[in-house]
Amino acid sequence: MNREELIKKVNEVLAEEFEKEVSDITPDADIYSTLELDSLSLVDMVALIDSEFGVKIPSSEVRGIKTFNALYDYLEQHAQ
Repeated sequence: MNREELIKKVNEVLAEEFEKEVSDITPDADIYSTLELDSLSLVDMVALIDSEFGVKIPSSEVRGIKTFNALYDYLEQHAQ
């Protein structure tokens, strides 16, 4: 999967799960405010990423991923 395909899939999966428009998800947007994440929904997002992409994001690293672009980068680097 190339970066463009990855971005499209991530955006579609997150938009559906968190009931947002795909157009709301832009590379530089803040993940937490865009998806309105609290601590419980953050756990949901991490589980969803693991389920959909096979990438586990350790809790020690998840708070460092603040933008969608950072999430795409993380997934590209850790995808199997």
